[in-house]
Amino acid sequence: MALLYAGLDPAASAEVVAAVEQQRLPFEVRGDAIYVPAASRDLLRMTLAGAGLPAPGAQGYELLDNLSGFGTTAQMFDAAYWRAKEGELARTILAVPGLQAARVHISPPAARVFQQGEPATAAVTVTMASGSASQQQAQAFRSLIAAAVPGLDPGNVAVIDAKAGLIAAPDNAQLADTRQDELRNRVRSLLEARVGAGNAVVELAVETVTDTESIFERRLDPEGRVVVSNDVSETARRSQGNADGSVTVASNLPDGAANQEAGSSSSEDRESRNVTNYELSETSREVLRAPGAVRRLTVAVLVNEPTGPEAAPRAPDELEALRELVASAVGFDAARGDVITLRAMPFVAPPVLGTEAVAAPARLFDPMQLVQFGALALVALILGLFVLRPLLRPKPQVDSLPPLLDDSFAMAMPMADGFAALDAPDPVARLTALIADRQEDSVRLLQSWVEDGRKPDHG
Repeated sequence: MALLYAGLDPAASAEVVAAVEQQRLPFEVRGDAIYVPAASRDLLRMTLAGAGLPAPGAQGYELLDNLSGFGTTAQMFDAAYWRAKEGELARTILAVPGLQAARVHISPPAARVFQQGEPATAAVTVTMASGSASQQQAQAFRSLIAAAVPGLDPGNVAVIDAKAGLIAAPDNAQLADTRQDELRNRVRSLLEARVGAGNAVVELAVETVTDTESIFERRLDPEGRVVVSNDVSETARRSQGNADGSVTVASNLPDGAANQEAGSSSSEDRESRNVTNYELSETSREVLRAPGAVRRLTVAVLVNEPTGPEAAPRAPDELEALRELVASAVGFDAARGDVITLRAMPFVAPPVLGTEAVAAPARLFDPMQLVQFGALALVALILGLFVLRPLLRPKPQVDSLPPLLDDSFAMAMPMADGFAALDAPDPVARLTALIADRQEDSVRLLQSWVEDGRKPDHG
């Protein structure tokens, strides 16, 4: 059995297994790997490729093949286009060795008439088979997506690793660093538990590393050597000559003849060589330091010094204990160059702005109140004299009134039968009742007086 495919999505693996079953070939599933007979593996791969298997996880431009001109609006086509663009970019990124999964999200700018829209942004999430993506790979992903989307700047692409988190943030995104505020609040709450609320002022400055540093280290350990090979060679050389060292004809004669010469001699040289190859223990390490590490920490703490005739200054032991608490709270590191300054000084109260509110002194007589009371009394007096007094004055009794009706008025206004008001003793009352009962006759009488120029004797 040979490996056919491995590391596929469950849906893609199910489609491959169904296609192999249709070919009536034996197969084995071992985890996420599919095994088939070795003799049929290559042919089966060609057959499955012709059928479009295994299907990629993300669909690309084939999404646009299913769109028809009927019933497809511009918004539907734009959504399908950007979805196909994301699938194609994910396929391209998956071609990187060691990459297991990738997802791309693109936010195109909204088209608005006579208004400049927001810039396009994008984000890519990757999952590596082992480890995390490097900064070089993140920059490559940003450049790839920016080149494929018109008007997209590489600085507006965020790269997120499933294990390492955010690798490359957009340039316009400001990642809030809350460490300084957290440390300040931590130290303040710790000190106020001892000196009281409002009696401690804490200022803290955190210097962070803003550069990205990549360190490659290679170490060779001579003590951890291992023998790889050992080569031993030996060479022997033999030479002959006379005793006095001169070369004669006997030196060139055969051995038997040479041995007969009394003065002949021979010598033999041997040379041995031993070569041993060792392999040293080697350790390689690559360290990538991202920005954000604390470079230096500076803390300044001011504690209120008690003041008063009976107050005692804070003891040096107490200040030293408070300093140790502050150092533990912020993670003090002397080798890093951290500095902690703690002083006890009396706080100066700020000056009061404006006029202090004080209670008004008690007064027996207030001039303004007297003026108000006098005005009210004057108004009441005027109302009583000119309004209430005439209303309450009794009417004078009239004993006799001159006759108000002459003969013409009596003739023009004959008395009605049953007119009881005429029997009243008051002449004014009788005249009023008569006019009220004979309104039309009264009007005609007045008109006749106006026309004739006659006036009554008593008005």
